[in-house]
Amino acid sequence: MEVSAAAPSVVRENGRVSDATPEIPEPESGTERVTVRRAPKIPAFLIVGGGVGAIVTFILTALFPVDPLVGFGPLFAYFALFGVTAGVLLGAILALIVDRRSKLRAQSAEAEFITEREPGPSEEPPAN
Repeated sequence: MEVSAAAPSVVRENGRVSDATPEIPEPESGTERVTVRRAPKIPAFLIVGGGVGAIVTFILTALFPVDPLVGFGPLFAYFALFGVTAGVLLGAILALIVDRRSKLRAQSAEAEFITEREPGPSEEPPAN
């Protein structure tokens, strides 16, 4: 059986390949009413509150005489458990107060949006 290098004499249908370009959907646009406010970063309040609580605990521990059997380090560490916890709690309360105030000062605005849709599988051009 010989293989011929000549072009086939029968023209066949190309199946999915066509000359028509796929229709790409137009982007949709519009405006929408949104609420804009400056919300506080609550983790920052918690971290700063804990740090302030540790500093205050250190100062208060240093102001009073230290038990020689215990030492300054363990005494500070023990009281830091309470001081840091109180500082984080106060930071959280302050963050909630600031968050409440930011909700009261929130403003409404018009926002423009554009939604672009990519062609679906049936709309994609065939791969070459």
